[in-house]
Amino acid sequence: MEIRPTTDQDLDVFVDTLHTAFGRFPEAPAEGGGGRWWSALEMERNLLAVTADGRPVGTAGAYSFELTLPGGILAPVTGVTAVGVLPSHRRQGVLSAMMRHQLTELRARGEFLSVLLASEATIYGRFGYGPATYTARLTVPRRQAALTLPRARGAAGTPAAGSDGGTGSGADNGAGSGSIEVLRRADCGDILEEVYDRYRRAQPGALSRPHRWWASGAGQPPVSSAPRHVAVHRDAEGVPDGYASYSIGEADTLTVDETIATDDTATTALARFALGHDLVDQVVFRHFPPEHPLRWQLADFRAGQVGNDTDWLWVRLLDVPRALTARGWFLDGELVLDVDDPFLGEHGRYLLTVRDGRAECVPTDREPDLSLDVRDLGSVYLGGTAPGTLVRAGHVRAHRPGAAALADALFRAERPPHCLHWF
Repeated sequence: MEIRPTTDQDLDVFVDTLHTAFGRFPEAPAEGGGGRWWSALEMERNLLAVTADGRPVGTAGAYSFELTLPGGILAPVTGVTAVGVLPSHRRQGVLSAMMRHQLTELRARGEFLSVLLASEATIYGRFGYGPATYTARLTVPRRQAALTLPRARGAAGTPAAGSDGGTGSGADNGAGSGSIEVLRRADCGDILEEVYDRYRRAQPGALSRPHRWWASGAGQPPVSSAPRHVAVHRDAEGVPDGYASYSIGEADTLTVDETIATDDTATTALARFALGHDLVDQVVFRHFPPEHPLRWQLADFRAGQVGNDTDWLWVRLLDVPRALTARGWFLDGELVLDVDDPFLGEHGRYLLTVRDGRAECVPTDREPDLSLDVRDLGSVYLGGTAPGTLVRAGHVRAHRPGAAALADALFRAERPPHCLHWF
């Protein structure tokens, strides 16, 4: 078997092989081209596994993104995607060979982080990836959708006098400032792209959406050109600072694909808008982030039902010192981390020293504070998983009292990481 890079001439073979691996068929091409997920593929970064007689049996792709790290630091990251092996060649080492080839190639490019969305939660841990961000779905019955008044003076979301929660274009958002305009997805692509880019630069765990994704509609709504209504929030100066992409489907359910906002005022206004929509029985918010304030804003706390609570972005460290020194930190301290990487057959012990928001990470022979697998380091890296939780789960070993508590405090981010970009 050979693992080789692809070129633009391999696109059809790559797409067909991947679909066959998942037992599916490619969709018909969109009129005028584009509009399909594979229109964003970077063919120079993809791999094909082929047999000795030239038959393709496996695929692995890679996108070029920026990942927002704690501290608002933007880091280049590879988004691993389109990984599949034909059913006839599974459990023969094809997947492991592709993953090892890919990780080696990424390191040769000088990269220190890779991420992916796992089709199955049991596959990618053995390759060193750990779940690092989480997402859920919030369902609110329309009859229980009333929001309570903020108890803090001057809080964002205080209703304006005379607000009726209307849903038409230009309706007051109920937050006392700004406005909401309802547009069609086809008419506001530039606004979506600009607002998302502002949002992702401040949100730990968020990925960039390169322009070609928006231009070709390569992704899920609202990146794709699928028909959607979009509630665009504008601040008091008329500048767009948030949006909610939504549609109304069966059972009179309004489903919000994603809500993007650059501050809490826009977040509250967009939630109020969705929950105040007429002629729907329930509102479903997809990609509901951890510690979102909406459940606390509902007059009936129990009205919001959380479901589909699951992992989303998985993180893999390719260079431990570079990764740990790249992110921002919010507490001074030091830890000795003993890190095992069984898939690549590597082991290292590092002294992590944090001062004034920045870190140094150097090899050491000091006794470790924590021993952990590289997958567990990936899970705690963005601050969405507490090291102490993994100690209690039996995956991370704390060698002294207080080590887990210190690690929890050190690795915490300024806010819970969240990613909603699909790739």
